[in-house]
Amino acid sequence: MVNGLNRRNILKGAIAAGATLALPMRTFAQASPLTPRDRAVLDVAKREIERAGSAIWRKDVAAIADYGVHSALPRFHFANVEAGTVRSFLVAHGTGSDPEHDGWLNEFSNTPGSNATSRGSYVTYEWYRGKYGTSIRLGGLDPENSNALPRAIVAHSADYARASHISQFGRLGRSNGCFAMSPDDFNEALWHLSGGRLIYSDRLGLG
Repeated sequence: MVNGLNRRNILKGAIAAGATLALPMRTFAQASPLTPRDRAVLDVAKREIERAGSAIWRKDVAAIADYGVHSALPRFHFANVEAGTVRSFLVAHGTGSDPEHDGWLNEFSNTPGSNATSRGSYVTYEWYRGKYGTSIRLGGLDPENSNALPRAIVAHSADYARASHISQFGRLGRSNGCFAMSPDDFNEALWHLSGGRLIYSDRLGLG
């Protein structure tokens, strides 16, 4: 009986030891959950946060709007540079940037009245109540978007930025130059982007 118990104990110990030794190997073999695009987004976010310097005061999360991608695809990337994660959402561009309304941004503009999207870095300010409900006021940090405040370029929700709009028309609707997101997603922006964080807009074509 004693020998039997000893054999069972030895067997259990050997199984446990084998499992413990195997665990680091399995962990080591796991692939990174980040895609090459996500890694590129994080690199851009880190670069632009550093470039903005003291103009922004919360450096944990930045948004990268990649207007080199069609509006039917998620191209508004929330990059958490501290956690090393990326979450991607739909975002509309301005009518003045896409006069053919084919879903592609053709040009940027900082001109008042252009209804176009602007290139460059923005700092997010406070929430306010506007035409599209709760929105995030933005300030332009570059010469290419210096008129963001007088043009009332903000982040807001809009029905024309829903995925259902793509199902019907093959593209999102267009804003007046604002970062318009689906109402289903916009709470993510309210909680993770506002209050001194960075939004960077450019035609990157990261996919």
